[in-house]
Amino acid sequence: MSEQNPKKMSVTQLTLLTAINMMGSGIVMLPTKLAEIGTISILSWVISLCLAYAFAKCGMFSKRPGMGGYAEYAFGKAGNFLANYTYGISLLFANIAIALTCVGYGSELLGISLSPVNVCLSTIVVLWICTSANFMGASITGKFSSLAVWCVVLPVLLLSVIGWFWFNPTMYVDSWNPHHHPFFSAVGSSISMTLWAFLGLESACANSDAVENPQKNVPIAVMGATIGVAIIYIASTNIIAGIVPNTELVKSNAPFGLTFSLMFNSTIGKFVTFLLILSCAGSTLGWQFTIAKVFQQSAVEGFFPKCFAKVNRWGAPVLGMVIIVAIQTCFCFMTISPELFNQFNRLVDLAVVTNIMPYLLSMAAVSVIMKAAGVEPSKAKLYTFVALIGALYSFYALFSTGITEVFYGSLATFFGWTLWGLLAPRFVSDKT
Repeated sequence: MSEQNPKKMSVTQLTLLTAINMMGSGIVMLPTKLAEIGTISILSWVISLCLAYAFAKCGMFSKRPGMGGYAEYAFGKAGNFLANYTYGISLLFANIAIALTCVGYGSELLGISLSPVNVCLSTIVVLWICTSANFMGASITGKFSSLAVWCVVLPVLLLSVIGWFWFNPTMYVDSWNPHHHPFFSAVGSSISMTLWAFLGLESACANSDAVENPQKNVPIAVMGATIGVAIIYIASTNIIAGIVPNTELVKSNAPFGLTFSLMFNSTIGKFVTFLLILSCAGSTLGWQFTIAKVFQQSAVEGFFPKCFAKVNRWGAPVLGMVIIVAIQTCFCFMTISPELFNQFNRLVDLAVVTNIMPYLLSMAAVSVIMKAAGVEPSKAKLYTFVALIGALYSFYALFSTGITEVFYGSLATFFGWTLWGLLAPRFVSDKT
């Protein structure tokens, strides 16, 4: 038996990393968002597993890492660029939403009401502080993120285990479809938040070159993390729906703190809120570093400007980080809203819309990946069919998202085509 390479992650470590990236702060505002639709949203979780399964098979058979690598099989370098570009744009929006969550929980903890301008400025401050903390490299980022993730994992797991003692079946049933939406409309309305909650499932694919035996371990990590996180998501959000009345939950900026306050007392509720603030801060810090690394890698490949590839003595792409947080600052002012939750909702939808593009490119490339890997035809057809379901699910998510968000997300994607047109000549030889 060969010893594990100390520079490589084990399948357990990769699974945990993927699960942590998926949970991040995606779960923190999830109960409030899903309360708008009702507990009928549980049905949208099941279909999303098709995406995870298709990504698992991409990781098993692809020789090129990450969603950009998958897209390149069917769409060449242009597909690789568009996947990385739209993924990077998606993360810009997503991390603003995470920082906004930190502000929302902070205002609940301190018992203060912030004006829209103050919410915007506070979010910007959180983004700059978390970005600055990354200037000394991945070591500090990794240590704080590892500590911070337990601040969300422990309360959520505790709620999933003991919350049943406070669970009211009647309240849960009443929350099933409180606004009496048509069936497909209700399920469709929850899809964008479901995809937001699963943002990070591609982490295992992106880190395939850092794990032992990626053809075997990447699929295990993707499916293991997705199923585990889905169970935690479904259990915790549905338990809350049976503890907190829907009318209160839909207005809350800190749903988990509110739940623990009702289960125990306000002191414990505030302590849980404090833990989740640390979690959101850690998630913001970690994702800011991840965004910078995505831009750095794309710059090294020639897709993004070279300024994103420059690193300091600690290996941190500081210049790229500063440019990224400056762009996010502008986005904060663009998405300002009278209500914190509405702003969060808008950012989540923008993140999901732009992130669907690399999902679609990856799903469309599955059949080519299977053929290139010489997969048995019957199995290749099955994997392609599952990828098609994942693609249709993504299209339905676009259909169910707000027109404004789809419009701006489309503009960002179309701009990527223009950028590729400017970059393409460097990837074409004179003979071609």
